[in-house]
Amino acid sequence: MDSELAGLEQKLATLLADYHRLRAENESLKRELGRSMEQNRTLNSRISAASARLDSLLLQLPESTA
Repeated sequence: MDSELAGLEQKLATLLADYHRLRAENESLKRELGRSMEQNRTLNSRISAASARLDSLLLQLPESTA
């Protein structure tokens, strides 16, 4: 009986350790995802601005008379 209880205690300790490790990893991944999403928004904004500048420059080019 004591050995069964000790085995269950060990399994519970392992389960709790895994739970805490995975919870911390999940929080870290959430933060990383947030940073990545913000970086993605920033890069998309820069792409839009560059595209608008290119469109503006293309409109300023003289027409080809070929």
